[in-house]
Amino acid sequence: QVQFVESGGGVVQPGGSLKLSCAASGFIFSEFAMGWYRQAPGKERELVAGIAGAGGYTKYADSVKGRFTISRDSAKNTVYLQMNSLKSEDTAVYYCTALNYYNGYGGPAFASWGQGTQVTVSS
Repeated sequence: QVQFVESGGGVVQPGGSLKLSCAASGFIFSEFAMGWYRQAPGKERELVAGIAGAGGYTKYADSVKGRFTISRDSAKNTVYLQMNSLKSEDTAVYYCTALNYYNGYGGPAFASWGQGTQVTVSS
């Protein structure tokens, strides 16, 4: 059974940082690209970062480029999202999932989603 468990969200002031973690299970982690999506109230879920299975290639949405860094640890079946210089518009629920391609082409590899982790950027 494919599962994703996100953690690390919270409330942070503008300009602050957070590091999200996602523990994945139920599939061969190293064989899949991984990505972080986010969904803000009233908006569609969007892909903000993706990383290839071997970790060599990454892709970021323009809105987070230069501020967010995605990484993975295949020994721990875990993917991370380091978020710096946070802005109010980064407020959303963040989800991780396996991807068909690291750049998001083809969307998620599985139908399963985790519960997500809430990130709130507010002064």
